Amino acid sequence: MKSNSTPNKDAGTWRLNFLFFFFTLTLCSSVLFGQNTSFLVTGKVTSDSGNALGGVSVQVKGTARGTSTDATGNYGISASETSVLVFSSIGYTTQEVPVAGKQVINVTLNASSGQLEQVVVVGYGTQRKRDVTGSVASVSGAEIAKQPVLTAAQAIQGKVAGVQILTSGDPNSSPTVRIRGVGTMLGGAAPLYVVDGVITDDIRNINSADITSMDILKDASATAIYGMRAANGVLLITTKKGRTGKMVVAYDGLVGVKEVARLVNMAGSNQYANYVNEASIYYGSGDSLIRGAQLAAGGNTDWYDVILKKSLQQNHNVSISGGSESINYFLSAGYVGDGGVIKTNDFERFTLRSNNEYKLSRMLRLSTLVSYSRTNLRDVDLGVFDIAYRAAPYVPAKVGELYGNTSLSNNISNPLLNLEKLNNSSMGNRLQGTFSGEYKPIPWLTLRTSYGVDLNFYRNSTYRYRYTNTGANNIFLTSGGNQLVNRSQLALQADNSNKWVWDNTATITKVIGAHNFSLLVGATAEEYRFNTTRGTRLDVPENEDQWYLDAGVPASATNANSGDRWARNSYLSRLNYSFNNRYLLTATYRADATSRFPSQNRWGYFPSIGLGWNISREDFMAGQNLFDNLKLRASWGRVGNDQISSNLYNPLATLNVPYYYNGSEYLGISFNQAVDKNLKWETTEEYDLGLEFAILKNKLSGTIDYYHKTTRDALINIFFNGQVLGDIDNQYTTNAANFTNKGVEFSLNWTDRVSKNFDYNLNGNIAFNQNRIIGLNGGQALTSGSVGSQGFTTKSDNGQTIGSFFILQADGIFQNAAEITGSAQPNAQPGDLRYKDLSGPNGKPDGIINDLDRAYSGSYQPKFTFGLNGSVNYAAFDFSFGSYGTSGGKIYNAKKAARSDARDNVETEVAKNRWTPNNPGTNIPRANLNQLPASTYFLESGSFWRINNLTLGYTLPGNLLANRFQRLRVYVTAQNLLTITGYSGFTPEIVSGNNLNAGIEQTIYPTTRTFAFGVNVGL
Repeated sequence: MKSNSTPNKDAGTWRLNFLFFFFTLTLCSSVLFGQNTSFLVTGKVTSDSGNALGGVSVQVKGTARGTSTDATGNYGISASETSVLVFSSIGYTTQEVPVAGKQVINVTLNASSGQLEQVVVVGYGTQRKRDVTGSVASVSGAEIAKQPVLTAAQAIQGKVAGVQILTSGDPNSSPTVRIRGVGTMLGGAAPLYVVDGVITDDIRNINSADITSMDILKDASATAIYGMRAANGVLLITTKKGRTGKMVVAYDGLVGVKEVARLVNMAGSNQYANYVNEASIYYGSGDSLIRGAQLAAGGNTDWYDVILKKSLQQNHNVSISGGSESINYFLSAGYVGDGGVIKTNDFERFTLRSNNEYKLSRMLRLSTLVSYSRTNLRDVDLGVFDIAYRAAPYVPAKVGELYGNTSLSNNISNPLLNLEKLNNSSMGNRLQGTFSGEYKPIPWLTLRTSYGVDLNFYRNSTYRYRYTNTGANNIFLTSGGNQLVNRSQLALQADNSNKWVWDNTATITKVIGAHNFSLLVGATAEEYRFNTTRGTRLDVPENEDQWYLDAGVPASATNANSGDRWARNSYLSRLNYSFNNRYLLTATYRADATSRFPSQNRWGYFPSIGLGWNISREDFMAGQNLFDNLKLRASWGRVGNDQISSNLYNPLATLNVPYYYNGSEYLGISFNQAVDKNLKWETTEEYDLGLEFAILKNKLSGTIDYYHKTTRDALINIFFNGQVLGDIDNQYTTNAANFTNKGVEFSLNWTDRVSKNFDYNLNGNIAFNQNRIIGLNGGQALTSGSVGSQGFTTKSDNGQTIGSFFILQADGIFQNAAEITGSAQPNAQPGDLRYKDLSGPNGKPDGIINDLDRAYSGSYQPKFTFGLNGSVNYAAFDFSFGSYGTSGGKIYNAKKAARSDARDNVETEVAKNRWTPNNPGTNIPRANLNQLPASTYFLESGSFWRINNLTLGYTLPGNLLANRFQRLRVYVTAQNLLTITGYSGFTPEIVSGNNLNAGIEQTIYPTTRTFAFGVNVGL
């Protein structure tokens, strides 16, 4: 892959200019404004019931300086005599306390269900939620850490309105996250992740126990500060920092059992033989395909039982934190072990984190946030799950050292042999860090620079064992069949990537009477480099210590090397203004350049504006007793998407292509890729109108949002019309689609503290979204989702949802010959599916069933998503639950539809309740030998409701801890406990990276369930 140039040849110049400006301004400010004495302020924060509150945010108002209380409620922070400290915590009313020269300030926070005073991260800074004009949601790290999952994104499923998260049981897999619908057709659809200021696409290296909070930016007003990367929303992750005070040691551990949550019952040997033989005798050759002797020689294999397992899941985390007036530190180490549920599958992750802050003076603060992760994965080919679905049950899996030869029954491989004779192992090392400096020469000016790096080193080895065993008395144990491997093979791949992000910002914060101003300006630069090397050799020894390419036969060697490089430059600004805490304004503007587009289209410009009105602070609301808080907000903004391959606008040359002239052979250059040299940004424009409220003394709070997003110039593949000459691809990528996402989001939260020892919380959310294509400029509908010989199953066209299913309409079953006579299916037989004839003129039948009779039949995108979560705390006991669901989406059961061999197995329900003359009332067609056409017979409801998590915990009272522990809690938890769905397959959650063919279940990793026991210890 060809490396692209940087966005601007003068990039180095502006960086030097900005650096010069930054430090010149710093020096001048220091000389002009001199010193301002600061000192250490300490204290303790308690609740109104007298309990110490840990994790309370303590911030010097108008600055980025802050800390949080430790497990005993104590804090320490550097402040000046004129400073104001802001104390905030979820579930409590925020307090502002002037320092006024006091060195000890103890604070009591009153319980409140409203989260409007909570400080949230909004990108390059923080704001009180009361002052936010965009659509922003926040989930605490404590909520995330409750669930035994690999990534933080999995843990917020069902907790935020408008955020759909699809998870897989596959260890080390990334969940699919969609914020307010599908945001693109071809480009990257995942949201932007920002971890402590470092922009990344993958957070699997982040230990959930290290997270303080996750803030989700949903609308364009909130995300526009990230411009080019924000079209699909932004997830901001803040990790834990040290706190001034004595050292705190914490351990969090969990051990549990992981198993498959849901399986499909397959026909046993006799059911299977009856089905296949009936299809052959009555509708085929007239012969039995499976005879009694074959059944007697075989067995009754449950292939899922053969390839699946229960495994141990464990998670251990140790952290040390503390600090003094000059240094705060947080150190942690974590281990995750997940054996998966498919045999030979295994995963381990080890993480280290060091977050330190150095206060060099009252004006200068430095910080380092560094994390390291190491992963080891024994992966599996998900194709074995589809093979186990099709394999004949009367073939034994393995006896002794001999594997059952499934190819003698139906021409597929033995899934157990596939697993045991293939070792696909990978090891990853990732180093991520942010190094920042903050200088505050005067109270109203903050200068900040940060440099973030993300280094990723990945190595994969795939070893296919030699397998030639043959011979057995039982023909089904004749080993090998279509899986004989005469020579072992080793394939190695090494991927190295490095990425850096450099941010420089200046923030001016001023309060003039009732006017509050905050102005942020800055510049950022980003660069990414990637290199991959691959090689293979035959006849490498089986000993893992000799798995090197040099150990194989040199003549069998193959190798390849490729890479990528891209860069971005950006300028940004944001103005926050409030008048009397009633009227709010947020305006942002960002200019981005990316090397992924040609020079004439390299720059994109992304403005936004948000307005807010705190109605409850108006004088005319002073006498009412209904609303404790009422805020109206509206916003508009534009954001972009450049998540495409780096070479789509640049044709790639194939070197050393042989050609002949006058009888002689020559080597030349070939261009076999058509490109659009005028590619440009995908741009999303969004309007949002929101209402936030709290009533009944803040016990009930909620949010209502309406949004309308329009994505223009979306990138899609356009096919050439007419004949294509030579080897040139018959398609190219261009900006040729427009579509919308619009919807409504509701969230409600009820919190009540009944007594000192009893409080509870219940919150729910629901979000409706409608996706529509409003313009395919190329005039070509996009087909996708190929399933066997059925061809495509989805079609995206004007007026339809992206990835809509486009298939025949099943209309019952033919019961007799009389129904077939005169129909559009003259060759049908009783028991066959009947299809609607829709392709004639004016919508009338034309007497033929073909692809022209296909019709739109819904899509995988749900009409709405919802979540219900809650918690109860009584004395030393705590109980919490979380649930999530979707409704209105469709799933195409491709594993059932892809039955391509007459002797493929069938599900128990199909074998038992198929149509026969004695069972005419069923909706399952007769036994058949061939693959049926794509139709609504294979289309099912994807709606479901799942109990994501149940946790019951007990915290030992202080008088039982004997002063050895600050805290000791034990708990039991269940993950993915129960799923209620009408779908007959393995899972209604289909994780797919392609929006054009989402919702097709064939080769998937099954959803898993976990039961675990854990402890939380504080020393």
